[in-house]
Amino acid sequence: MGFAGSHELKSKIEIELSKRLFIKNGATGSRLLAGNSDYTEETERFISALHNSEAGLLFNSGYDANLGLFSSLPQRGDTIILDELAHASIIDGARLSFANRYTFKHNDLDSLEEKLRLAKGICYVAIESVYSMDGDTAPIAAIAKLAERFGAALIVDEAHAVGLHGLGLVDEQLQKQVFARVITFGKALGCHGAIVLGSNELRQYLINYARSFIYTTAASPHQVAAVKAAYELLLNSKSEIEMLENNIRLFKQNVNTNISLIQSDNAIQCVILKSNIKAKAIAAELQNNGLDVRAILSPTVAPGSERIRICLHSFNKTNDIILLTNIINKFADA
Repeated sequence: MGFAGSHELKSKIEIELSKRLFIKNGATGSRLLAGNSDYTEETERFISALHNSEAGLLFNSGYDANLGLFSSLPQRGDTIILDELAHASIIDGARLSFANRYTFKHNDLDSLEEKLRLAKGICYVAIESVYSMDGDTAPIAAIAKLAERFGAALIVDEAHAVGLHGLGLVDEQLQKQVFARVITFGKALGCHGAIVLGSNELRQYLINYARSFIYTTAASPHQVAAVKAAYELLLNSKSEIEMLENNIRLFKQNVNTNISLIQSDNAIQCVILKSNIKAKAIAAELQNNGLDVRAILSPTVAPGSERIRICLHSFNKTNDIILLTNIINKFADA
């Protein structure tokens, strides 16, 4: 969406801060001590209302949000079931809990059902709406229906859905079927931090038990203002979303059909090269041509799935995307 470098967003942040002359430069402490403010709570209510959620709690990062949520919520004897491609922050949070832990095959409903049948205690199912490494989309409605059938609580990380998909994929009439959502601000919104959305009961629970929330200095007023301003900008970004959609289509249309491309209609596009050496070579060639594309190597991804991971933006020019696809096609034909 280009928000991180947006002069319009910078101006909105300055205007937002100018309305709040009483606020300090820093939070000065933890939210449970000196670091809380009416402004922070007002912003939480503002974001929650936009997402049609009863309540929300700000965290300093998406990692902190997932760590706090998954480490504190499931108890000994409960069960967490994760998609096998769930983000490291979800996995790390689940590891810190005392719950039983299972993974199911990526986006595979039969595999998920198999694990749901093994669940004991309160069961939590954790997925991403758009997966951070592959860029593909989860069948959220089908997973929600299956989770409901087994009485499991569904938690969805929306880090890579907000922006291209407006306020996220759960916002498409699925709010009541999802127990909690994690929204991060460092991707399309171009700033920093995250919010866990859910019931007011969940919010109060996390305030008292999520260690990554309790034992850290709160977000600064400037950070909170940036998030609020970014949301206001997002609500008026129809043209940027359309430009991003056009760039995604242009990329997919111009990549040769023999290229091993993970199926994705999102901003994240991955070319599978099955070799660390080849992935590094093509990434270097792209970077030498002024394109910021990175290789993702094993063991970050499984051996045989080494790749270049492309993140398209609304501000990318047609010539840049044509150059990108030409270089990819040249390497594939070599």
